[in-house]
Amino acid sequence: MSKLLASLVLAGVLHAETALLVLSKGDHTLSIVDPASGKVVARMPSGPDPHEVIASDDGKLAFISNYGGGSYNTLTVVDLLNQKGMGTVDLGALRGPHGLDYAAGKVWFTAEAAKVIGSYDPATQKIDWVMGTGQNRTHMIWVNRDLKTIITSNVSSATITILEKVMRRQGPPPGGPGGPPPPGMGPGGPGGPPPGGGPPTADWEETVIGVGRGAEGFDVSPGGKELWAANAQDGTISIVDLAAKKVVATLDANVRSANRLKFTPDGKRVLVSLLGGPDLVILDAATRASVKRLPIGRGAAGIQMAPDGKRAYVACTPDSYVAIVDLNSLEVTGHLDAGKQPDGMAWTER
Repeated sequence: MSKLLASLVLAGVLHAETALLVLSKGDHTLSIVDPASGKVVARMPSGPDPHEVIASDDGKLAFISNYGGGSYNTLTVVDLLNQKGMGTVDLGALRGPHGLDYAAGKVWFTAEAAKVIGSYDPATQKIDWVMGTGQNRTHMIWVNRDLKTIITSNVSSATITILEKVMRRQGPPPGGPGGPPPPGMGPGGPGGPPPGGGPPTADWEETVIGVGRGAEGFDVSPGGKELWAANAQDGTISIVDLAAKKVVATLDANVRSANRLKFTPDGKRVLVSLLGGPDLVILDAATRASVKRLPIGRGAAGIQMAPDGKRAYVACTPDSYVAIVDLNSLEVTGHLDAGKQPDGMAWTER
C-alpha cells in the first residue's frame, strides 16, 4: 500500500469511527489497526521497550511509555494523523514510566523507579505536576475525568493508592512560630492574618489500601463504586469499596500471573489476562463468580474493550497476535497481526 493510499485509509478510519492502537515490544512499533477489517493501516516507531500507550482526546497524538524495567525515562510521542514520530519527552530523574492515562488535555503517568506519578502538558511541553506515592513499583494509573481522584496499583508493596484532591488553607498557624500573638493582633484582629492562614489551595489526601501480593492490573467499575485488583502472586482478586476505601471481598479466582483486569463497558463482566497461563478468565461482576476460562494462547497481557461493548481485544504476547473475543458468545472469533510480542493497546477517535 502506498503512503498516500495508507493516509487516505487512515483518515477514513479516524474520521468515521475508532481505530485500535497496538504496541509491539518485539518490533518496537506502534500499529494503527482498522477494527472493521482487522488490517494494520500504519506502523510507526515506538521507542525502546514500549509497554503502554494512550491517545489524546482529539485523536492527533499518541504517547508511549518506554519502561525498561526502571532504566528508561522517556515518553515517545507519535503524530497519528501524519503517521510519524515526534520525538520523546525527557522525564529526567523520573525513571521507569509505565502506566498512562489521558485527562483534561494532559498525559498522566507513573514513574515506577522514582515511586511517583506525574502529568505532562503537551501544550506547554512540560511536566507540570509530580506526586510521590512512597510505594514500591507504582505501576498502573487511573485518573477520574474530573481530576479529583487518581488511583495507582503498587505491585511490590501489594497496595492500591487512592489520591483525592481537597482544598486546604496553607500558611503558618495563628500566632506564627513565636507563640501566641499579642492582644488585639491575633487571628481576625487588626492587622492579623485570617484564621487558618491564607486562602484555600489544592492538596491531596492519600489513602493506601493493602490488597494481595503482586497487585498490578486493576479497573474501576462503570459508575465508580468498586475497584477490582488482580493479585498475580496470590492468584486472587481484591474488591475495594471506593466510598469506604477498604477491601470488602477477596476472590479466590485462580489468576496467578495475572497481568491486566478490565470491566466490560456495561459493567456486567470482568476479564483477567494471565501472563503465564493459556486462559482469559471471565467473571460475573454481580455474582463475583467465574463464568468461563477461555483458551486464547500461551499467555496474555493488555486488554482493550471495543467502545460498543461487543468485543474485547487481548494481546497474546508469547504468540505475537491479538485475540478478538466476542463478548456475547465468549469465544475467540479472530486474531490481529500487529507485530511481535504485542502488549499495551488503546483506542483513538476522531
